[in-house]
Amino acid sequence: CSFKTSSLILIPFRVVQIPEAEGKSEILPPTIQRIVKGYNKYLRPFFDNGPVSIGMSLDIASIDTISEINMDYTATIFLRQRWTDDRLCFDGNKSLSLDGRLVEMLWVPDTFIVDSKKSFLHDVTVDNRLIRIYPNGTVLYALRITTTVACSMDLTKYPMDKQTCTLQLESWGYNINNVMFYWTRGNDSVRGLDTLRLAQYTVEDHFTSVSEAVYETGRYPKLVFHFNLKRNILYFILETYVPSILLVVLSWVSFWISQSSVPARICIGVTTVLTMTTLMMGARTSLPNANCFIKAIDVYLGICFSFIFGALLEYAVAHFCTVHQLSSKELRKIPQNFLESLCLELKLQLMSSLASSESVTENLLTSKVMKRLFCIFDCFHVKNPYHIDNYARFSFPLSFIIVNVLYWVYYLYF
Repeated sequence: CSFKTSSLILIPFRVVQIPEAEGKSEILPPTIQRIVKGYNKYLRPFFDNGPVSIGMSLDIASIDTISEINMDYTATIFLRQRWTDDRLCFDGNKSLSLDGRLVEMLWVPDTFIVDSKKSFLHDVTVDNRLIRIYPNGTVLYALRITTTVACSMDLTKYPMDKQTCTLQLESWGYNINNVMFYWTRGNDSVRGLDTLRLAQYTVEDHFTSVSEAVYETGRYPKLVFHFNLKRNILYFILETYVPSILLVVLSWVSFWISQSSVPARICIGVTTVLTMTTLMMGARTSLPNANCFIKAIDVYLGICFSFIFGALLEYAVAHFCTVHQLSSKELRKIPQNFLESLCLELKLQLMSSLASSESVTENLLTSKVMKRLFCIFDCFHVKNPYHIDNYARFSFPLSFIIVNVLYWVYYLYF
């Protein structure tokens, strides 16, 4: 035979069936029996006399992980809710602490975490729930919850970024006409953040707010807890920034090596380029693969890669100029003879044009333009290719220092 009840008492030769509600009431103390007698847990308090006010407070036990890849964080919280139910008033001056399993006999709010991806209630060794009733009918209901909550992050300044995450509490089925939420102690309603020690972040500030959620089915009460996180940059300085700076400095060593030492200079250039590429790939392993953010660390690694690649190109240019340098005296005289002949031709044209006053001004302008062009070409002409390394020894470090100053000022103060 089968029975629909949850409690059975086995007696020799027969089975006695006890209804579920009756079985529970028999084991309750007399005070609780008087309270729950005729109590309907399916009706909220003050069902016909306006909304019931529910005060909430939080204790943040831990924030386990903050994931940039999944854009979420995982936290363990103690959620405490208080409300008054006039049906639970009793005589006395002491509160009654009940077993958490008796929550099923009372009305409780249908509070839920809005952006939660995954949550669970701890149940070791029993369900981590607390129910306490005061003589005036005030009910304290506490839960221990671990939840993974979505947090939209702006990573454009990573790893010098600051993130603002929220924990939003709403009523699932009761709108503002039935239930009102409020923080019991304002901003002090959330505790535990001052003692938290996070791996990459520091909690800068936190505050609470009260608002309403508007859906197609109505307006629902909402409580929002905001907390600001600042990333600790020291880890990234030691892990990424310092190695990339050292690689750039290492690439400058080739400027002090003779241009005739081709294997040595090529080895330094190629090695630093490949190492920098590996460092850039490693810096992206902890970040979302498919995102359109150009992060601050990407900009810096790109700058370092450009300087390293520029040092390799510098040797290629210097070596090319050295190989193709004109060595014979006759070849070195060709440009000078060409310029002398060109200047003589310009003088003859100028002398011949003196007869006509109209073309004097045009010839003078032409001669000035030609002189300026020759000066410009002469500036780009490398008389001694070995001087290229001398210029690079000064220009590369100076440029890198200037770019670093601009980079850090922009991302730290703007």
